[in-house]
Amino acid sequence: MNSIRHVPSRVKSKRTETILGAEREHFEKQQLSSISKAINSTETPLKEKHARRIILGTHREKGAYTFWSYAVGLPLPSSAIISWKFCHVLHKIMRDGHRNTLQDCMRHYSSIAETGLLWTNTRDRHGYGQLVSLYSKLLCTKMEFHTKHSEIPASLEVTDEVLERTAGTDINNVFQLTVEVFDYMDAELRLAEAVLRQLNMSIAISTLTSGQCKLAPLIQVIQDSSQLYHYTVKLLFKLHACLPADTLQGHRERFHEQFQSLKTFLNKARDMLYFKRLIQIPRLPDSPPNFLRASALAEHVKPMVVIPDEEELEEQEEDEPESLIDVSEVQPIMASQPQSDIFDQAFGPPSDGFDDRDLQIEHLKREIELLKAELEKIKGEAQRYITQLRSQINSLETELEEQRAQKQRTLVENEQLHMELEALRRRNTEHESIQTNFVEAEKRSQATELRYNKLKEKHAELVANHAELLRKSADTVKMLSVTQQTQEEIERTKQQLAFEVERVRQESDMKFEEQRFDMDKLRRELEEKNAEIQKVKSLLQTSEKAGEQLNSSVAALKAEKDKLTQFISKKDVDLSSLMKEAQLKEYSLQQERDRTIKELGELQGKLREKLTHEEQLQQKLLDEQFALLQATVTEAENIIQDAVATLDDPLHISSSSSPDYLISRAEATLNSIDKLQVGHSEYVKKMRDAGSLVRALTKFSHLTADTIISGSATAHMAHTDDADRLTEHCKTCATQSLQYLRNLKSKASLKGADPTSIQAAVQKILRIGQDLRPKGLDVGKDELGDVVDKEMAATSAAIEEAVRRIDEMMNQTRKDTTGVKLEVNERILNSCTDLMKAIRLLVLASTDLQKEIVESGRGAASVREFYARNSRWTEGLISASKAVGWGATQMVDSADKVVLHTGKYEELIVCSHEIAASTAQLVAASKVKADRGSKKLGVLQHASRHVNEMAANVVASTKTGQGQIEDKGTMDFSGMSLIKLRREEMESQVKVLELESMLENERLHLGELRKKHYEIAGVPLEEMDNGMGASSLVTAAPPSPKPSKPTLMKKPALAQKPNIPPKSTLR
Repeated sequence: MNSIRHVPSRVKSKRTETILGAEREHFEKQQLSSISKAINSTETPLKEKHARRIILGTHREKGAYTFWSYAVGLPLPSSAIISWKFCHVLHKIMRDGHRNTLQDCMRHYSSIAETGLLWTNTRDRHGYGQLVSLYSKLLCTKMEFHTKHSEIPASLEVTDEVLERTAGTDINNVFQLTVEVFDYMDAELRLAEAVLRQLNMSIAISTLTSGQCKLAPLIQVIQDSSQLYHYTVKLLFKLHACLPADTLQGHRERFHEQFQSLKTFLNKARDMLYFKRLIQIPRLPDSPPNFLRASALAEHVKPMVVIPDEEELEEQEEDEPESLIDVSEVQPIMASQPQSDIFDQAFGPPSDGFDDRDLQIEHLKREIELLKAELEKIKGEAQRYITQLRSQINSLETELEEQRAQKQRTLVENEQLHMELEALRRRNTEHESIQTNFVEAEKRSQATELRYNKLKEKHAELVANHAELLRKSADTVKMLSVTQQTQEEIERTKQQLAFEVERVRQESDMKFEEQRFDMDKLRRELEEKNAEIQKVKSLLQTSEKAGEQLNSSVAALKAEKDKLTQFISKKDVDLSSLMKEAQLKEYSLQQERDRTIKELGELQGKLREKLTHEEQLQQKLLDEQFALLQATVTEAENIIQDAVATLDDPLHISSSSSPDYLISRAEATLNSIDKLQVGHSEYVKKMRDAGSLVRALTKFSHLTADTIISGSATAHMAHTDDADRLTEHCKTCATQSLQYLRNLKSKASLKGADPTSIQAAVQKILRIGQDLRPKGLDVGKDELGDVVDKEMAATSAAIEEAVRRIDEMMNQTRKDTTGVKLEVNERILNSCTDLMKAIRLLVLASTDLQKEIVESGRGAASVREFYARNSRWTEGLISASKAVGWGATQMVDSADKVVLHTGKYEELIVCSHEIAASTAQLVAASKVKADRGSKKLGVLQHASRHVNEMAANVVASTKTGQGQIEDKGTMDFSGMSLIKLRREEMESQVKVLELESMLENERLHLGELRKKHYEIAGVPLEEMDNGMGASSLVTAAPPSPKPSKPTLMKKPALAQKPNIPPKSTLR
């Protein structure tokens, strides 16, 4: 016979795991169903039962993980109605869900903010876009507020003590909290005003589903705004108790605006039929509280929002009602199959019929079902009792607030009675009126006592209700104990039912704990109410004692009259003594004021002395700066006068100089004149700093003297007329320079000093030097050595200029571009800079190798004779250096165009290839005559390989940047038919054939261009074999600072047409 004692333990554990997995799967299905029904595109209001299931799910798993796992997949950007309902459900979850829900929602803060931003400028036909934007901002504000102030839950239901503890004693924290509550209220009111503004008030819009869909979230807005209004009043009264009224003028104005907006919103909502059955909307007073009067706080009544029982609301809906907690979640899973099936599958069918234990299990199951029904009935009754007690507590709180107001009025009346008593003491003749007022006060005290008796009766009734609730709770506990015993019997009989019974017990305990927590809360509230009643009773007793004191004080008025007369005479004596003391005090104050005035005069005198000393130090600094300038000018005059004296020196006649050196000195002098003008203008603006002018003067004097001496030396090698003109201009330059320096030495002529005449004289010297340079192509073989040196120098200068321009482009692109474009531009420019640096190292290595070749091969001849003897090799060096300089210039121009988006990336790639070819030509021309074992040749070859690597980096950076910038979006094939796809394919094939034809024609054109280039730049093959084939044979061009485009001897082979496989057509 099959028995539970024969079941292996592993089968039991496996069955338990199956039940747990089934329960979790059922929970997730239920949550998914509720979320999909609550958040959809239908323009209907959210049903409470779906929202309640989601909220209970958060309490079950202690968070909103399951909700967000499904919510992230909702199509919020595609439908404004779905976004609106999502915000509504999220608002309810944060208010009524588990306390950990707020932390889970904060993880999706950015998604909520992005949803609101998406619908900010989007218009939909239902008008939900703007509402979703405002609702998202409200939810973000709510999450930020409650995350910062964790003591205040998202439901905003806290006591005044918690609010006081949150605000603290620091007035700055109270001020900041008030501002945050104002912002919170603004977000609530903006949403409410936007919803009401979209509704058509001329019809009963709240009876339509479209209107109810927009109005449904306003229930939570009413709950939040009522609590926020109460918090604002409390905080403002606290601020007015600590700060002046003028400081809080802005707060009061902002509160008045919110008060009017909230009152208007509540009045409109109260008139709508939709809200009448869902929420009891409070009424605000006709006028806002007067914060300037501290006693007005007692007149403030906290607005109470009452939500009817959820079961009553469900009965009005079309769907069938459901209980708050489904205690039979696992029952369909358990009852869907006979319990013996699992055992039959594991051990085979039983040999006999049903076992007695099986019958007992079935009997116990029926008893469990009956107990469940009874437990549900008890739970329902307890819930109704709790609801009734809550409504009674709300009514008692309202009455208690009225009693508080009445108590405050009584206190005010008592204060008035005290004032009247004081008046009676001063006026004994009005004794009868005082007696009348006393009678009226006694009547008021009697009325207050009557109200106290009514409050006491209400308190007794509340105590009776509380006792009844405790009795019901005891019955519930007994029933739970019976249920627990039944579960233990079932556990001993059949272990597979233990999990279900344990779950029912846990859920019952959890519900009982919630009920006990509610009862404890109600008990605490009752104790608070009792304490307040005791306070009211003590105040009433104080009032009665005050009335008795009035009787005794009236009897003592006559005796006090005589005392008052004596008191008045005594006061007269005291008044005369006080007047004398006041005169003495006034005299002492006058002496103190005179002493203060005297000290103030002394301090002002010290201040004037300090200012005078400061002015003297400033003037001394200016004098020292001017003295430094005069010394510098004197030294500059001496330098230029020495240069002028050199012109007439007989020893100087034998010296000579080249026009190129004269040109370089003249250009440097013009640059120094520009810097001199800048330094002069800065010194004129700020006379305190002469540093820049002194530095400019020092450089100017040396360069001008060098220009004068170089001009005289160049004139010794020129024709007579040119020499005379050059010497005259050098003397003019010296004269103008000395005159300018003399102007700088005097303060009167310092500001008017102008170096323009010096600049004109130097420019004339520069033009004569340029005229004296060799012209055009008439460079002889004996001058090839100078041409090589100058061309290498020009190439180095071009590379330096390229590096400088790239740095300028780098700085400019960082200012003008951002994001991916900035990253691409920086990568390309950095690779170009690395390439320029590598080329500069190559040029230096080539120059060193060239010097080694000349020193080792010239023998007893001079350098110029060596270059003239090897003219073909020299011309190859000139051509290669010009090619490198031209390539660097073109590279910078192409990079500039690419950064400015006016050029193509292919131009930069071609320039990289050209530079690689030019450097290869320079290496080939350099190593023709080099010794194979030379170390400098190895350095040159290493620099050549480094240039090739940097050129490859430029090409790679360019292609990578081009791939990042270009749009590579995928094609959209949605909505395309087969015929349309075939047509698109044919058009694409036509384009491919056209592009292939154009590519073939361009290849032929490139081949013709290269062929013509070889014909112009090359030499016959036999000359290449007999002469120096490794060098390039081009006519030597005159050296220039800016290289022109060279001719290259070697080009890479033509690229071959790629083999493109044909596309397969769609079948």
